[in-house]
Amino acid sequence: MSTVRNGPLVGLIVQFILLAGLAVTVGIGVSGWLAGLAYGVALAGLLRRGLRAAGADRLAPADRVTLARALLVGGVLALVVPGPGGPAPVAVLVPLAALALALDAVDGGVARRTGTASALGARFDMEVDAFLILVLSVHLAPSVGGWVLAIGGMRYAFVAAGWLLPWMRGTLPPRYWRKVVAAAQGLVLVVAAAGVLPPVAATALVAGALALLVESFGRDVAWLWRHRRGRPLAARPGYPMAAPVRPPGASARAPGSTRAASSRSGPGASPARR
Repeated sequence: MSTVRNGPLVGLIVQFILLAGLAVTVGIGVSGWLAGLAYGVALAGLLRRGLRAAGADRLAPADRVTLARALLVGGVLALVVPGPGGPAPVAVLVPLAALALALDAVDGGVARRTGTASALGARFDMEVDAFLILVLSVHLAPSVGGWVLAIGGMRYAFVAAGWLLPWMRGTLPPRYWRKVVAAAQGLVLVVAAAGVLPPVAATALVAGALALLVESFGRDVAWLWRHRRGRPLAARPGYPMAAPVRPPGASARAPGSTRAASSRSGPGASPARR
């Protein structure tokens, strides 16, 4: 089981190296260091736990891509945390976030080509997506307004609701629009963070993304409510069976993907694309 230990450990070491590089080049301050290191330690611990629970002795090829994305998100987090150097350097933050989003289109393809799709990989991918959107929302809150935090927090609110309301834990049928809306959130937040648009236009763009997200979540909540006392989903014609995922204790995939997960209550209320 040495690879179970080494995979997450290597990720933690690379996270430290990335943080050191950011500290030397743009400066992240003590708060950035603490946030980045805490994130790296939590990531390594949760990933090791997930591997053990899945009975896996190593990271699959696609999971390594997702781990690279997760480490980039750790760098974004360290830049976003307020420090003595002032606002986060957009010239570094935006490329890191954009690369993390771009790699989201890679890990799923790797999983399908190598035949190594897994529930762990899907969960890992979803959580990375959700946390990146949360971090970007926090970064934009001072300039756009506190309401933008609803974009990053909505998925977590959905999961929390599932802890309190059993009917919210149901498995949702695949829906392509859910994937489109999720992709739009990351793209819009990165564009807004880049500062290439006038403030009014950036605010309007983010507001539009939030409206789409509310519509998507609202439709899923309504579906779960309507089917709260119905027959199990497996017995309903026309709905592919997908294994329910319990609330976490790191987005729905495109139809046909081997790493599909249809439930918002699981790995990512913001649907990912693996």
